[in-house]
Amino acid sequence: MISATHLHAMLVHFPISLLIVGFLSELAAFIFKKPFFRQAAFYLLMLGTLGTISSYLAGSDAGEGMEEGTLGKAMELHEQAATIALWLTIFTAAVYLAIAIFKYKKTGQGSQVLFLFADIIRLLLWEQGTSKAAGI
Repeated sequence: MISATHLHAMLVHFPISLLIVGFLSELAAFIFKKPFFRQAAFYLLMLGTLGTISSYLAGSDAGEGMEEGTLGKAMELHEQAATIALWLTIFTAAVYLAIAIFKYKKTGQGSQVLFLFADIIRLLLWEQGTSKAAGI
């Protein structure tokens, strides 16, 4: 049987890579104006969001019993970073999903820049949070 700690370690890296590749695909869509890259970014973001939720839930179980001492402080930082990353990812996915549902195909340059900016902020905050808490 796999423990919650091992499950979290196995789950956490896959969504990170999906979200980074999704961001790169969104950047390629912005530069090359190809719908394929925009669609790929959408699906990668949705899959990355589902993976983020599952790794967050697995991490909540894995962190049980580690509230004391130095490890407890590191776990608290790790949990805060995970919460920020979770909500930023969900928010970004919700915006993309709303656009897909309402079939708002002519987003224009301003919206594309906004999406890229939101993705950059999300990735920077994610990296900042994981760099502080990855030493656990």
